[in-house]
Amino acid sequence: MPHRALGRLRDAARLHLGFAALAALCLVSSTLGSAAALLMRPARRGPFARRLICWIFGTHLRLMERLGAVRLDLSALDTLEGEPPLVLAPNHPSMIDAALMLSRLTRLTCVMKADILENPLFGVGARMAGYITNDPPRQMMRAAGDSLQDGRHLLLFPEGTRTRQRPLNALQRTAGVIARRAGVPVQTLIIETSSPFLCKGWPLFRAPAMPLVYRVRLGRRFDPPADVEAFTSELEAYFQQELATARLPPLPLPPDAR
Repeated sequence: MPHRALGRLRDAARLHLGFAALAALCLVSSTLGSAAALLMRPARRGPFARRLICWIFGTHLRLMERLGAVRLDLSALDTLEGEPPLVLAPNHPSMIDAALMLSRLTRLTCVMKADILENPLFGVGARMAGYITNDPPRQMMRAAGDSLQDGRHLLLFPEGTRTRQRPLNALQRTAGVIARRAGVPVQTLIIETSSPFLCKGWPLFRAPAMPLVYRVRLGRRFDPPADVEAFTSELEAYFQQELATARLPPLPLPPDAR
């Protein structure tokens, strides 16, 4: 078998093994975690679920590293674990971005699409952890403020969806509105990757060339904004500048990856 074909076969095997491992981790942990949560006081269930989710994604990524599927530089996230409440605002090149954050931060509340809460793999843990759906917007903003007042970090992608054009989509106002109402800073995060894997338009089971490289670095921390419109414009200009030299895969994707 030619070397290139053997490499593609090996990458496909690692991809599907990784998906299977993640599914098993989620199913087993959700079942056992739900049973354990029934024995806890209600106030302890959310923190327990968030630590469990951190363990699930951390274990999965460590497995993928051992398989040679990924190379990760996430050490910058560790410095945030003991920080006071922050709105964490990363760019959003791929579907894996939230998992990178969840693998390192145990006090993280995610703003996510509503259909994820109905997902049999992720829904149980996400609901128990107190994750927030992005619809309806008013309810989302109120829940986000409550989460920050409770001392947690809030993960919110200002682009609203995965990046469709380089270096990033036009930013939404949501991060500024939440930060202003809660009176907390906005910590930007710069995600860099070597591959278009799970970028917008990439089929879920299409194997990429491996290893995939992901790096997350801390960006600028913005004070709670007084003027949301001005803040959003400043935030977008900052990302444009930072991402101009960041390591990101080209877009648009090749026709066969759409």
